[in-house]
Formats: sequence, C-alpha cells, structure tokens
Amino acid sequence: MMKRFMVMLCGLAAGAAFAADLPGLRTTEAPWPLEITHLRERLRLTGLPALESEGTNFHVHPHLDLFINGKPLQVPPAIGINPVARFISPIHTHDETGVIHIESFTAGPFTLGQFFDVWGVRLTDACLGGYCNAGEKKLRVHVNGKPVNSNFREIVLANDQAIVVSYGTLTELPDPIPSTFKGP
Repeated sequence: MMKRFMVMLCGLAAGAAFAADLPGLRTTEAPWPLEITHLRERLRLTGLPALESEGTNFHVHPHLDLFINGKPLQVPPAIGINPVARFISPIHTHDETGVIHIESFTAGPFTLGQFFDVWGVRLTDACLGGYCNAGEKKLRVHVNGKPVNSNFREIVLANDQAIVVSYGTLTELPDPIPSTFKGP
C-alpha cells in the first residue's frame, strides 16, 4: 500500500520504479492478450490519463518489433483502449502492425516502459513477460538499429523510431535488425 501511495505522490518516475506491482501485469510467456480489466488503474499508477478521445496536441508514431527466440511476435491491436468503459490511453495501438500511437493533449516524454505497462506486460532490463535472462538467452533492445544496454523502460518514444525488443541468444537476433521506420 505504501508503494502505491508513493507512486501517486511521485508520478511517472515512481511508477517506473514499482512497475512490478502494477495490477494485471503479465509475467508469463507469450502470447500476451490485451489486459483491460486493470487498465485504468495501471494508467493512474504510471501517471497517464484515461482519455475520452485521442489527444491532438502531441502526435508521434514509433514502431515496435518483438522477437522471442528468433521468432517474430505480433503486437496486438487495441493496446490501451477499453471500448466497454469508453476510454483510451495516450499510448496505444490501433492494429497489429507494431505502430505505437502516442496521441496526447500534452507533450511527453512517453517511454517504452509506459507502453508495456499500458499493455500489461512486464518489461525490465532482465525480463520481458516471463522471459528472463538465463545463460546465453538475454533480453536485448535496439533503437534505430543501435543496441541499448540498460534502462530499457526509460527509452523515450519518438516519431519514426524503429524499436526492436528481442529475447534469445545472439544468433536468434533478427538479421538485419530493423533500423528505420517511416510512420503514417
């Protein structure tokens, strides 16, 4: 209870620090379907609003590719959208193409950690869902083709950014690693 109180007091930074405590967060192996039951609470705890409609002041589109043991994993449509309760996160997806939409009434920064929090999938420097560093199998992140070695959750999402999150051995990395993206 104290951790959640600190999250509310400290906002985004604390939300990232206590991401493991988010309700509905999946720590299992893929697939990871949408988790909207606890979406509103995860948004609140990570400092994101539940919007009645998409924001129009800040609008960027990064792209996310996921690979598990060398195989592509689809990013589901409608991450961050609760059609029953009629709200949308400023960070969301519309389709299964891997395009992340950031459509907010206020400018960012918005982070990769927040995207996974909205989705309801654990992301740390060592784990993606239930896939955690073990032996030669590691979680790796690349942005625009360049490796990122730590602080994966803090990667700021930007327009036309190509993000690759992969888990597996070095030989299971995609070849080539996607390094460019031109958004809508």
